[in-house]
Amino acid sequence: MRLRTLGGRSVGAIGLGAMPLSTEGRPDEARAIATVHAALDAGVTLLDTADSYHLPGAEPGHNERLLARALATYGGDTSDVLVATKGGRGRPADGSWTVTGAPRHLRAAAEASLKRLGVAAIGLYQLHKPDPRVPYEDSLGALRDLADEGKVRLVGVSNTTSDQIRRAHEVLGDRLVSVQNRYSPAVRDSDPELRLCAELGLAFLPWSPLGGISRSSLDGPSALEMPAFPAFHEVARERGVSPQQVCLAWLLTLSPTVIPIPGASRPETIRDSAGAADLELTAEEVERLNASA
Repeated sequence: MRLRTLGGRSVGAIGLGAMPLSTEGRPDEARAIATVHAALDAGVTLLDTADSYHLPGAEPGHNERLLARALATYGGDTSDVLVATKGGRGRPADGSWTVTGAPRHLRAAAEASLKRLGVAAIGLYQLHKPDPRVPYEDSLGALRDLADEGKVRLVGVSNTTSDQIRRAHEVLGDRLVSVQNRYSPAVRDSDPELRLCAELGLAFLPWSPLGGISRSSLDGPSALEMPAFPAFHEVARERGVSPQQVCLAWLLTLSPTVIPIPGASRPETIRDSAGAADLELTAEEVERLNASA
């Protein structure tokens, strides 16, 4: 798999968003672990998780514990795998998503994640979302302190604006290495943040990167399901690959700092996504996709 740079280290150009392995509709553990193993086999070395990836009202950390078990049972070398987790959100029994950015909470959350992952230091720790009730610099300061203490190696922020990225860069300096925002053909309101990441040399990790790309077959959508972005389906048919693979390959053309983290709950899905790292789109194809998106 082609590699990209994140915080001075190389990772596969396509990561794995592990959230679907632990939330509503999740697979059984055997299939979940097989999905992670398939990702590793395909060259994926960035695994994205969070302490809040669990069923509503359940104990935090289901996804982190799952990844720890998957890595422990993998037969190959995992020394180059970067596990990125997040803190600052919760999932109460009503299924909502809460936000808690208080420094004391973030410290406790990071230390709990350390134990669940079974590591000496978290590879990449991300503030899941700014808390409007807490000064942003206070939340960032907690992550800076964790990095200074060696409990966190790299720091990232998520669901942020350009102004918040600049503020994070001021507080964290070189400790800040990534930004994770929602970005896909259907949701491109983070274009300014993507450009800013390229300017600052920060990895941009699109979550939900396949938004707007239906799960239709290579033969095209059904008569009742016309795709919102037909060019992605047209290029997929011409190249004999899935529209999802074309979408991820297109995202990689937007900036050398982009590392998509598509979700997956089946081995075959992440294998297909991983193939996007080696799908070289032509300039004409990129132009068609840009016009469609």
